[in-house]
Amino acid sequence: MALKSLKKQRRIQIVTLAAIALVVATGLIGYAMRDGINFFRSPSEVIAAPPAPNEVFRIGGLVAEGSLVRGQGDVIRFDVTDGGETVPVVFAGVLPDLFAENQGMVGTGKYVNGTFEASEILAKHDETYMPKEVVDALKAQGVYQEPEG
Repeated sequence: MALKSLKKQRRIQIVTLAAIALVVATGLIGYAMRDGINFFRSPSEVIAAPPAPNEVFRIGGLVAEGSLVRGQGDVIRFDVTDGGETVPVVFAGVLPDLFAENQGMVGTGKYVNGTFEASEILAKHDETYMPKEVVDALKAQGVYQEPEG
């Protein structure tokens, strides 16, 4: 009888250790991914519910016409719009070759004091491509036009 009790106790210990290891592994994975998940927002969503200044997210829309200003060094300022709202963007770095006014873009960064501080800017890579999130945001505002051809 003592042998059965010992086996049962050992089995309970193994199951308990496996459960603890699973919880710890899940927690570590979540902790590692906390900065790797970037939620997409349109300019209208950013204005309606501004995110915390330390939250990294993606914003997308069209580069507003007449808003592109190159500043000192490699600092670039422009506005991104979805037809409803416009958010000012500042970016220090080299813009993609296809970046232009009235073209689709997606930026990754933080919204601080009313300005989106981009750490990365992506531009559409051909004349017909635009990220799905940007198309959806533009359609919601009623300003999206299907590409010709």
